[in-house]
Amino acid sequence: MLARNARHLAIPANARNEHNPATPSDQNLQEAMAHFADHCATCHGNDGRGDTLYGRGLYPKPPDLRLPETQKLSDGELYWIIENGVRFTGMAAFGGVHRLHDSWKLVLFIRHLPQLTTEERVEMERYNRKGPWKQKEGQEE
Repeated sequence: MLARNARHLAIPANARNEHNPATPSDQNLQEAMAHFADHCATCHGNDGRGDTLYGRGLYPKPPDLRLPETQKLSDGELYWIIENGVRFTGMAAFGGVHRLHDSWKLVLFIRHLPQLTTEERVEMERYNRKGPWKQKEGQEE
């Protein structure tokens, strides 16, 4: 509860009103799904629950992105969190790390998480970040 309140206070009011310029399309959703699996799923999990090895080790724990507490945030708020992070939590700022439009596509994908299918989750496993030992193992196969 405290982390949610702190997050709310940290987000500038004008960010709340920003609208997502990324249009919901199969291509944008596919790109965002791959990006999420590679960059976000380590902490948030492919399904957005936050129940991962890293996620369980964080305090406060990553929120379940499928639940109303996250889904009721505006697109601008979600975008701001991705770009600027949340102080005193494990949510780092990713602004400047990737193209701005990628963050807007991630907002689309976060909106899709409550409807994520088993097939999509399984597909995401192909994109999950793998350590050097797993990469070598995959190349050998």
